[in-house]
Amino acid sequence: MTVRIYHNPRCSKSRQTLALLREQGIDPQIIEYLKTPPDAEALRELLQLLDIAPLDLVRRKEAEFQESGLDQGEPDAERVVEAIVRFPKLMERPVVVSNGRAAIGRPPEAVLDILN
Repeated sequence: MTVRIYHNPRCSKSRQTLALLREQGIDPQIIEYLKTPPDAEALRELLQLLDIAPLDLVRRKEAEFQESGLDQGEPDAERVVEAIVRFPKLMERPVVVSNGRAAIGRPPEAVLDILN
């Protein structure tokens, strides 16, 4: 079973989620998305696996949220994807992918559902 985590080591929830995966005996593929951001295709795939509205993958309190114009009305999915590609910091974290499913680790225990 391959497990990937889109990880930010400076984020406490991301660190907690990584620790939780390791406690489960999982050594995930770690993608530090601020260093190696996902491209538009990878983000579209993540949104599909998460089965959430595109804006639900966005950290709205970041300055880049306003800078990207996402705070203006209801942006379509492509505009959200383009904003995250341009400003990876906007992506909610951590995101864990396993078994053709994905979950945001907020709270960290939320990822346990996709591991079975």
